[in-house]
Amino acid sequence: MNNLNNCIAKILNVINVLQNNADKIDCPDNTCTKPFLGPTTNVICFNTRPIMLYRCDNNPVTLNYTDTNGNNQTTDIFRVQNVSDDSVGVLLLAENTVDGVTTYTNTNTFATINLGCVCAIRCLADSIVDNI
Repeated sequence: MNNLNNCIAKILNVINVLQNNADKIDCPDNTCTKPFLGPTTNVICFNTRPIMLYRCDNNPVTLNYTDTNGNNQTTDIFRVQNVSDDSVGVLLLAENTVDGVTTYTNTNTFATINLGCVCAIRCLADSIVDNI
């Protein structure tokens, strides 16, 4: 594994730890060491830091899933589920934007992505994803 992939794996692991601890603490903690996701200006407890992963050709990693109506869909937004040195397990998320507000839905589809094919991560705004 090269240093870039090792760095990406470390970042993804931090995201995974934050998400795993999101439901184990009292949300109103506004100290500098708060171990949960989201801004300190509200009491909303986020449980997901949605991410996009980019290949070395600057295109996002995209994966397919089947929606609840049986239609094939594509997404480039994921929730980290587990991390190893050379891969990341992700939950595929569906993006929903209504009146300028973006939310994410659990697709119940999981995949493993080889970090050897990933050169960049984009973190999106912390969110609440139901049924994770």
